[in-house]
Order: sequence, then structure tokens, then C-alpha cells
Amino acid sequence: MSSVVSYLLLGGNLGDRVAYLQQAQQVLAATAGAIVAASAYYETAAWGVEDQPAFLNQVLAVRTALPAAELLAACLATEQQAGRERRLRWGARTLDVDILFYGQEIINTPTLTVPHPALPARRFALVPLAELAPGLVHPQLHQTVAELLAHCPDPLEVTRVKS
Repeated sequence: MSSVVSYLLLGGNLGDRVAYLQQAQQVLAATAGAIVAASAYYETAAWGVEDQPAFLNQVLAVRTALPAAELLAACLATEQQAGRERRLRWGARTLDVDILFYGQEIINTPTLTVPHPALPARRFALVPLAELAPGLVHPQLHQTVAELLAHCPDPLEVTRVKS
């Protein structure tokens, strides 16, 4: 299989958030493929379950030869290495790794939906993604990432963090 560029959203709000994101980047570089670009870090108030610490997020562009299902497995293994515990949906976590895009593929299986279905409504994902790929076109909505961000209904402020 030839390689594709996949965009991954990393985030966490427990412990040393920067260290968890850096560790995730190292693990993904070793298991998923070459990291060809990384956004800055962005801080956002918690979404969904609001009574928890703020999240730190980053988007990585990864050139991978892994099939999408294997990339998902690498993402989940990276979360586990960071001590991720799934107790509450949208709850606090050390690390979350989501596949936003897998090339221009549209994937809808019981375990993976790509492009990420919530992407157009989540400013905390669109802002770092727009830093890396503002002209990337969503294969279902036929809008660029910049256009999705301009029309995003999410009111939460996303603040670039100096790193």
C-alpha cells in the first residue's frame, strides 16, 4: 500500500499535558509513520463535560503506510501507554488521539469513522488543523478546513500556548 497523510488530533487535560503530547508524538513517529508537520499547542476549556481542567491540543500530520484500522490501533496503543482510562465520555484524560482525516478516504465502520464526524463542530480541533492545512478539503462536505473553522458553531476560545 502506498502512504497517505493522516491528520491526528492529540489532547489531554491531566498531569503534565505537554509531556504527554511529546511522548505521544515520539510513540506515533515510531509506530504510525513519519510526522511531517506538527501544530503549536492550543489550550481550550473542557468540551462536553465542563467541570474539569482545560485541555491542551495539538494536530499532527503523519505520513503512514498503515491501513486505517491499524493506524487506529496505533493511536489506541499510544493512549494506553500514556495511562488513558476510559471512565466517562468526554471526561478528563491523560491523552486522546483521534484520526481527523486519513488522506481523502471516507471510512464508516463500527470502530472508525473518518473524517471525524464531530470535526466541523469542534473549534479545538479545527484551529490547530487550520494551522497545518487550511486548504485541505473535507471529502464529504466539500469545504476547506479554513471554511469549516469560519463557520464553526463552537463558542469555546482556543488559545495558542507558547511552547
